[in-house]
Amino acid sequence: MTFKVKLLVIAVVLAGVGLGGWTARGWFEDAKRLAIVEDRQELAEQIRGDISGIAQTVETRLGELRANERIIDRGIIREIQKPIYQRVCAEPDVVRLLNAALRGESVPGPAEPSVEVPGGTSPAEER
Repeated sequence: MTFKVKLLVIAVVLAGVGLGGWTARGWFEDAKRLAIVEDRQELAEQIRGDISGIAQTVETRLGELRANERIIDRGIIREIQKPIYQRVCAEPDVVRLLNAALRGESVPGPAEPSVEVPGGTSPAEER
């Protein structure tokens, strides 16, 4: 064999080894990427399953709460529509002021109490 043929054979072998190595590296990197993609898809499916279970639980609970909410709202509406203060623990002037405030009216009246405030001893005066 001549020198040129040997050189050509060596060049072809080196090119084949280089091309084979480059192809093998591509396959290896593609396999790693595929493993990562499959892992992410599996994790996404697991998260979707967990979220689906949570959403089902929340929907069930909201269904129960909506029934309670309607009952509570009706009771509140009835109570708000019928508040009339009576003299149980308050003086008649206080009841009159509360009922007027409920109707949205302003009641003219003195800013000071109508009777003298008793001047009893307080803890601050004892010192």
